[in-house]
Amino acid sequence: QVHLVESGGGSVQAGGSLKLSCVASGYSSSTCGMAWYRQAPGKDQQELVYSTMLDGSTTYADSVKGRFSVSSDNAKNTHFLQMDRLKTEDTAAYFCRALGQDQGWQRCPLNFGMWGRGTQVTVSS
Repeated sequence: QVHLVESGGGSVQAGGSLKLSCVASGYSSSTCGMAWYRQAPGKDQQELVYSTMLDGSTTYADSVKGRFSVSSDNAKNTHFLQMDRLKTEDTAAYFCRALGQDQGWQRCPLNFGMWGRGTQVTVSS
């Protein structure tokens, strides 16, 4: 069974850092794209990071550019979202999403993208 599990969320003071993990199980995620999203209560889901197959680039939302960064450990089938200089407005549930063949990642074993269940990040002032 394939799934994604996020971890690493928690409570932190503004200016602090957290590193979220997204572990892929049941498939090899190294040939798939990865994206990160968040959703705060009462707000629309926001795309934070998106990797495109077209040129292999990674795009960051303006709200997190320069503060958030992504990395991967293919040997552990794990993807990371490093979040630095956190702000209170970063408080939200954070989700990772595997990008599959339907998003252009033709070598990915997933026909369709898949979401994790999310992890909560709370930033206090």
